[in-house]
Amino acid sequence: MSRRSGVLEFAVLGLLHDAPMHGYELRKRLNVLLGSFRAFSYGTLYPCLKSLVAQGFLVEDNPDVEYVPATALNGKRSKIVYRLSADGKQRFEELLADSGPDAWEDEHFGVRFAFFGQTDRAVRMRVLEGRRSRLEERLERMRSSIARTRDRFDDYTLELQRHGLESVEREVRWLNELIETERATRTGRTGAGDPRTSDGRGQEAGSSDPPRPPHDRPGRSDRER
Repeated sequence: MSRRSGVLEFAVLGLLHDAPMHGYELRKRLNVLLGSFRAFSYGTLYPCLKSLVAQGFLVEDNPDVEYVPATALNGKRSKIVYRLSADGKQRFEELLADSGPDAWEDEHFGVRFAFFGQTDRAVRMRVLEGRRSRLEERLERMRSSIARTRDRFDDYTLELQRHGLESVEREVRWLNELIETERATRTGRTGAGDPRTSDGRGQEAGSSDPPRPPHDRPGRSDRER
């Protein structure tokens, strides 16, 4: 399975874990959840759904109901409702427990983070620390590259490289804050007050809820705000 299809499988199973829904509603939810990273089309989503059904992870309900009204987005597909099977729930739990290198990569990390509320605290920590380690390696390579090529590029190219470097540095700082908050809630430490994330909102000590991300998403540029 490709990394991209694995990301989509995880997102579909995660959304359907909350409640059954039909394809059009699912696509809207995916675009809301993953809109910061990518947009999905029916040409991508429906093959994934059919594959999950064939593997026994999803069950189709009401396949013979009336067609939904045609639109540019949904054509005239029947309003099939998809829900997780018992095997699908088990598959989602297995994916949630995976904290390996794929969970740290750009393609997968944002999706994993979106489901941190359902993820075990120890797994959250491994994913966050793995992501930070991966970005710290990237920072070292970027800094070395800028130092080597500084005299070979014009000011605009160097500015673009610095912009990329600053984006990664911001995400590393964000990850440091999240990791520190996770450690504080795990040990019950509160310091001068409740542990807080970078957006200033408190979290009850010892809570299993994940720290809330700051208003700035990872890698967001100043121009996008």
